[in-house]
Amino acid sequence: MSASRVKGRFLRGLDGMLDAGAHPASPDTHAVDQLSPFLQVLRCLRRLGRRDGSAMASRQRFRADMVAFQAGFAVGSTQDLSIPTDQGSLAARLYHPSSPASLAPLTVFFHGGGFIMGDLDTHDDACRLLCEGSGMPLLSVAYRLAPEAPFPAAVDDAVASARWALKQLDAFGVTGLALGGDSAGANLAAVAAARLAQEGQHVVAQLLIYPGTDLSQTRPSHAQFGAGYFLDRAERETFYGAYLGDVRALATDPRVSPLLASVPLEMASALVVTAGYDMLKDEGQAYVHHLRRADTPVQHLHFPRLGHAFINLASVHRESRTAVAQIARQWRALALKSPRN
Repeated sequence: MSASRVKGRFLRGLDGMLDAGAHPASPDTHAVDQLSPFLQVLRCLRRLGRRDGSAMASRQRFRADMVAFQAGFAVGSTQDLSIPTDQGSLAARLYHPSSPASLAPLTVFFHGGGFIMGDLDTHDDACRLLCEGSGMPLLSVAYRLAPEAPFPAAVDDAVASARWALKQLDAFGVTGLALGGDSAGANLAAVAAARLAQEGQHVVAQLLIYPGTDLSQTRPSHAQFGAGYFLDRAERETFYGAYLGDVRALATDPRVSPLLASVPLEMASALVVTAGYDMLKDEGQAYVHHLRRADTPVQHLHFPRLGHAFINLASVHRESRTAVAQIARQWRALALKSPRN
């Protein structure tokens, strides 16, 4: 048995021994020392296991761990697809829920991983839970990764796959297009939603789970949670160094920092999710206020006891799994009630 699978079994057992009962989401507050007990232990294990932080090493380690953790949560069906683009093709996976909602849109989902790691398999469980919990089909897209395909390749792929999906709505049997993602993928979803709005394309809604929205300045949560938690400043520098190359020159590009972009009049309504122990918390909250100032309908769901990347822990941590289920329910309500659906 691989070391990653042993780790997965250990974490599942650990969660069962700790008080990991789910706590309801709260407003924009952070309770000191309220990090989930399971995540407190995981944080210590993570500090002990520091290794090579290069882009390729991070990608290989992340995939090994995430694939080993997958539980294969039940959905109605899955189908692997290929999305044609001007640059070739992108692998994608279509999920159908076992009890589909009527008149539902398709969620095109972009995985997290700092633009350098992650794929269809690392986020398979999260996509299954979001699909099944929302009752809406979901299309997970494996966009090109840096450093092999640096900026703006991921942005181009996100926009291209969204445009492609818009042309396939009848074939998929859906009523419209919604966009979603976590972390780097949420950044791409936000940028793609803005681009389509500028083009006059209708997007039903956008789901932004702990998005990175502003690389141009330091915020309090960067200092408070930027070392020793589940995403730290050094890792983020590695990610963006591989993705952008010249970080200083591109940090204010709205395709990198959507918080700095003007909000189009036709911007899709949004559900923004943040976590209490996440260095990106303040960026997510700032984006909520940014959208509200532009009169874009936005809902904010905050989990004060969780940290960055919690949707990837759903198979080994009950509180994270409960949080994903809550996200799926609120996403369903927002998307199905959208006047654009």
